Amino acid sequence: MCDESTLTAERAALSRRQFGLLGAAATVAACSTSGANGESGAALTESAVTVTTPDGIADGFFVHPATGAHPAVLLWPDIAGLRDAYKTMARRLAGAGYAVLVFNHYYRSAKAPVLASFAEWRTPEGRARLQPMITAITPAGTARDAVAAVAWLDQQSAVDAKRGIGTSGYCMGGPFTVRSAAAVPGRVKAAASFHRAALVTAEPDSPHKLLGQTQASFLFAIGRNDDAAAPTDKDTLRAAAAAAGRPAEVEVYAADHGWCTIDSPVYDKPQAERAWERMLALFAGL
Repeated sequence: MCDESTLTAERAALSRRQFGLLGAAATVAACSTSGANGESGAALTESAVTVTTPDGIADGFFVHPATGAHPAVLLWPDIAGLRDAYKTMARRLAGAGYAVLVFNHYYRSAKAPVLASFAEWRTPEGRARLQPMITAITPAGTARDAVAAVAWLDQQSAVDAKRGIGTSGYCMGGPFTVRSAAAVPGRVKAAASFHRAALVTAEPDSPHKLLGQTQASFLFAIGRNDDAAAPTDKDTLRAAAAAAGRPAEVEVYAADHGWCTIDSPVYDKPQAERAWERMLALFAGL
């Protein structure tokens, strides 16, 4: 997970100016992106939303092109949770022609933002704040959340419910994409996981063991230091996907864990853009 696979706290002090520049760059990119349905520079509509789940009321961020109905994407943030960085990333995806719901997976404990930036997770205070919230998340709870989120998306006028739903997840959100696809196999048709975390475990409900319960195509984008820490995981994922008959692109990127998240100290723009293009290629099939 992030505490084991990212840089030390000394390197994690990303300045507000750096984050502002990254966010501005991503926003500009969103405005200039040609969408999956032909949009180019389309105006976006966004709002804070709530989703009723069996465990309570989850808060989230919903952004989509201002007109029309579009394939939906359920976005699971990394360990630092729903915050400005993920709103910016969601806007870019919406600019590509998708209706994007960013889910606060910590809603059982607190409303978002729990932390303002990834750098806060690397502090003793940030870790102390998040640890009990992390403990409150269970695989079964995530599956329930996915069912509720998909049902909510299908009720939105901005969502084309005749199209499949995609899901993307980062770090601890990566395995949530597989659990989402397994929880709602008839709706979730594409899942993209970035920054390997707990995709292959010894547990009976390990994400790699759930692939046969899905009807989705997968993208597993793995950081080079994640691969160094668990070099057989990529092979296990490929074998599990093949056994399940599910299309899966499994690749180790020349970047470190966290490279796709714009407020991460290891954000790597060239490699993040490669991962972005592969995600768009995956979602094009929705």
